Amino acid sequence: MEIMTTVNAWAWGPLMLALLLGTGLYLTLGLRFLPVRKLLAGIRLLFRGGRGDGSGDISPFGALMTSLSATVGTGNIAGVATAIALGGPGALFWMWITALLGMAIKYAEALCAVKFRETDEQGHFSGGPMYYIKNGLHKRWHWLGVAFAIFGGLAGFGIANTVQSHSVSEVLRESFSVPPLVTGLVLMVLVATVILGGIRRIAVVASWLVPFMAVAYVLMAMIVIALNISEVPSAINTIISGALTPTAATGGFAGATVWAALRFGVARGIFSNEAGLGSAPIAHAAARTNQPVEQGMIAMLGTFIDTLLICTMTGLVIVIMDVWPTGVSGANLTAMAFSNALPGGHYIVALGLCIFAFTTMIGWSFYGERCVVFLFGTKAIIPFRIAWVLAIPLGTLMELEFVWLVADTLNAFMALPNLIALLLLAPLVFKLTKDYFEPAGKKDPHSV
Repeated sequence: MEIMTTVNAWAWGPLMLALLLGTGLYLTLGLRFLPVRKLLAGIRLLFRGGRGDGSGDISPFGALMTSLSATVGTGNIAGVATAIALGGPGALFWMWITALLGMAIKYAEALCAVKFRETDEQGHFSGGPMYYIKNGLHKRWHWLGVAFAIFGGLAGFGIANTVQSHSVSEVLRESFSVPPLVTGLVLMVLVATVILGGIRRIAVVASWLVPFMAVAYVLMAMIVIALNISEVPSAINTIISGALTPTAATGGFAGATVWAALRFGVARGIFSNEAGLGSAPIAHAAARTNQPVEQGMIAMLGTFIDTLLICTMTGLVIVIMDVWPTGVSGANLTAMAFSNALPGGHYIVALGLCIFAFTTMIGWSFYGERCVVFLFGTKAIIPFRIAWVLAIPLGTLMELEFVWLVADTLNAFMALPNLIALLLLAPLVFKLTKDYFEPAGKKDPHSV
């Protein structure tokens, strides 16, 4: 614990936060605020060209749902609560900032993923940071691709496997007295039945499950907010003031500085929407499309949906119900907020967490799989899938604090090579974007 705490503090120190936010700001300015200007165009593109008409394994809509299945997870329920518990309500503000800048990062990631993807020995598409580093940068940078693949292959076992199963087991134990190991074994079987079918089965399951769970959860949160609508202005004021001024100690809350709000808001924001980690472009690289820019516009919607919609709903419920000073953290804090607002509200959180965690496990299994394919070839797919499902019940037996630390640290180690690659490829991203929207002086095909 002491070693991991030290490493984690370094990994998410000022340099990493500056690199992450700086990359997002640079891309946002270089793209002339494209994520904001083209948000509605991206939505129209998703529904108009959602089935795809180019080369690839899954539809553009399926690619977005697969990436959302991996990002919409315990980060939206437990991660937001942990950020607020450790950094105060101001952490939610920094999650918003991270998401706004992260939309430009997600756009650039997906664009590069489609531009530089490859096909493996089995004819399936592989892409992501390791491939746009290998195929888009000089050989002297190729070691970054190997580093990303190593960290990505390992990170999934923390961020999307043991963290997820542990959070689900804790909620089910608290709500229904289900033994943690039983939860782990059931999850193991369910996940195995999906991931053994590969990316196409993952995309089919995600395309049905993700929209349902996201809409249902947001609607329940909106009901809580509507019932306490008079508290919303005060909650927003608390969030903004907490981000810019130190939070005074209240009740069981030890007090949070501006730095704590910034650090935990950014770290948990990245844990939730994964912009900058380089994970989502692995899914978008499999999309049936020959237009990197169009897939980038679809990809940036993932960060908007994940953080600016779903995480905001969770955070507002926690702040409105004023449960954040209690000293409770994680999914239990979110459950406390919903149960105080609605009869049986903790059951809503329990069900949402189970579905969110399940989809995260299946989505991230594909990410890790593509990383090991990059390192070892397709012969490593089956061993990886076996290791993935066997790790699920182990997560239910681990200490939550240690699991979060490991997951956070590996996230930072993934983000570093990816962000460096995006900065180096940024001029190409700007050029391809300009060529797409302004071909030989023609009118923008997606003007809003």
